Amino acid sequence: MGWKKEVFGTLENGAQVDRYTLTNGNGVSASFTNLGGIWLSMLVPDKSGEMGDVLLGRGSVEHCLTLSGHLGEIVGRNANRIGGAAFSLNGTTYVLGTNDAGKNNLHSGPDFYRKRLWDASVEETADGTRLDFSLVSPDGDQGYPGNAKITVSYTLTEDNSLRLDYHMVSDADTVANFTNHAYFNLAGHDSGDILNQKVWIDADYFTIADKDSIPTGELVPVKGTPMDFTRPKTIGQDIGADYEPLIFGKGYDHNWALNHPQGELSLSLKAIDEKSGRVMEVYTDLPGVQFYTGNMLNGIGKDGVEYQARHGFCFETQHYPDAVNKPGFPSPFLKAGEEYKTTTIYKFMVEG
Repeated sequence: MGWKKEVFGTLENGAQVDRYTLTNGNGVSASFTNLGGIWLSMLVPDKSGEMGDVLLGRGSVEHCLTLSGHLGEIVGRNANRIGGAAFSLNGTTYVLGTNDAGKNNLHSGPDFYRKRLWDASVEETADGTRLDFSLVSPDGDQGYPGNAKITVSYTLTEDNSLRLDYHMVSDADTVANFTNHAYFNLAGHDSGDILNQKVWIDADYFTIADKDSIPTGELVPVKGTPMDFTRPKTIGQDIGADYEPLIFGKGYDHNWALNHPQGELSLSLKAIDEKSGRVMEVYTDLPGVQFYTGNMLNGIGKDGVEYQARHGFCFETQHYPDAVNKPGFPSPFLKAGEEYKTTTIYKFMVEG
């Protein structure tokens, strides 16, 4: 049990970048860096007790900054896509950067939070070792209104869960919609594709989107479509189906509207690797999840591993994409002085 801090690297300006590793009483460990609050590794046992790193990640500061894919990043102030890279709030139109399809905004880029050193502090709590990353985002940052104080906490618990708590307060009405862009491979980050791993998603509907992945505003039933994960099935079973959303996304890269009551922390997702026996459950109080099968994944990962398409999958808990422009979707707007508080838990276990 406990934690340690090491040097991860340096920035071009000479600033030191640190790596924090949390370990629980079972030998399960998770590591992070204050560069972007990025989640770097997750070591959990298989059914034989062998530890394996089930989180895809970059092995250096340079690769974290320069390679695509957002591996393990804290994404905000708004995760996912905003159509037309603009939204209106209180009669004012806010224009964001266009970094997706030449016209949309993706993950609040191009000035991503991964480029910034976050303040870090560690505390032993009743639940386990907690690592807090904090950032002050000034008014106008990334194009959003309001001075925002942001804290993202990672807690490694004794039941082999990693709990993510997000908190933000702003002095003006603004947008608050955070996620973590972790890529998982329960067979191990260096084991190749994830097509034989099974997924369950507690969602009867998904937000159908156009060819640029901007939702139309319509919720479409998953029943009878390749988007139905209400019973566990392998990722590869239907990923190649002749189905327009899958063709547009080059595989799964869509938002599911989760069934749980709004704001209630609930078991919403599950992934299973039968060969290793590793299982991951995901609990969230957020209304949606982007299930992404790493269709565009590439680049050098940890230990010199060459990541390729579909070597990892993401469960990005979130407000629905383009919710800022879709009044029928749950609102991602945060009023001045009010608290944005949300929790997602990734729980690891073995079966078989």
